[in-house]
Amino acid sequence: MHLVELRWLAVGGQLVTIAAAAGLMNVPLPLVQMLTLLGLLGVFNFASSIRARSRLPVHEAELFAGLLMDVIVLTGQLYFSGGIRNPFIFLYVLQVALASVLLHRRYAWAILGFATAGFVALTAWHEPLAISTGVGSEFSIPYVAGLLVCFLLDASLLVIFIERIGRSLRERDERLAQLRQRAAEEEHIVRMGLLASGAAHELGTPLATLSVILSDWSHMAPFAAEPELREEIEEMQRQITRCKQIVSSILVSAGSSRAEAMERTTLRKFFDELARQWRTSRGAQLELSRSDLPDPTIASDPALRQMIDNVLDNALEAAPGGCIELQARCENDDLVVLVRDEGPGFSPDAITRLGTPYASTKGSAGRGLGLFLAVNVARTLGGSIRAHNGNRGAEVRISIPLAALTVEADGPDNT
Repeated sequence: MHLVELRWLAVGGQLVTIAAAAGLMNVPLPLVQMLTLLGLLGVFNFASSIRARSRLPVHEAELFAGLLMDVIVLTGQLYFSGGIRNPFIFLYVLQVALASVLLHRRYAWAILGFATAGFVALTAWHEPLAISTGVGSEFSIPYVAGLLVCFLLDASLLVIFIERIGRSLRERDERLAQLRQRAAEEEHIVRMGLLASGAAHELGTPLATLSVILSDWSHMAPFAAEPELREEIEEMQRQITRCKQIVSSILVSAGSSRAEAMERTTLRKFFDELARQWRTSRGAQLELSRSDLPDPTIASDPALRQMIDNVLDNALEAAPGGCIELQARCENDDLVVLVRDEGPGFSPDAITRLGTPYASTKGSAGRGLGLFLAVNVARTLGGSIRAHNGNRGAEVRISIPLAALTVEADGPDNT
């Protein structure tokens, strides 16, 4: 694409130069032939721009053909305007420089060969240019002016091209750095997944034992007769139930056969159930808004539920006494989930490091994994998470393609 842009600059520069030579300096030029060549170059570059916008990779042979076309058109223009006596003969150097940067060595040497052949041919065959090039000790003013313009063109185009190539290389390096960081984060996820899966299996037995013991206690006369003890036992049973749900979610994510398969539900029912369970297990205020949300059939993915729970938990820790707002809506083809709290908001550094493992604002070692896991789950589903500070506190925006969640309504039940 950079070569196409440079060629448009070359087309414009040649047009201005021809107009200045013929109109201002009264140099007799074969305008029909020269403008025809310029028009052919413009048509070729227009086709090249269409080709550059396609998603197919551009082969080196195509770049070679483009530069060869530039050399041929330049040779034709010089043929009609004095040949080697034209000060713009040094534009060949620009073509060779571009070839050395863009092409493999054999193609670069081929461009140099064609440019040299054109240079040599123009010494013998060309239309004479009615302008003095200076035969004594001094060059004519028009010739020196032409040399100056040629130098400025060569230098300016090289600066523009090399600057853009350098920018492209920097952007490529940034993308590579992001890919390396993502690979490192995914390695963190794999390690945590293995650790969590193993811990989930180990926790299953003691949780089941505690559940049986608490169930027995709830039916014993000494505990049943004391309302306060009975309430505490019920609260412990609710917390154990929550722990079992967390263990089951971990095992689902790990692909364990112990976990139940994902079930069909609707989008509104999913958020209603998520909000109800979160309020019950956390004992906190949560305001759910989903009035304009469509209601397609979706797969109730535990990873999606855990991701939203993590964001809600972070909001609750930021504003323990406030009301958390959960809003779900659709924008175009994306499901957008907004979580707002009434806390102090994110610091600029926290927003920059959003989703980085162990980047916690709570001052505790080993924390900061909630949003990290949420960001990676959203990324796996083809979405993203963004954070910023609103009017009252922090706001986290989750965006996920709705197609990643929906299933056919008349398909099999096991999704």
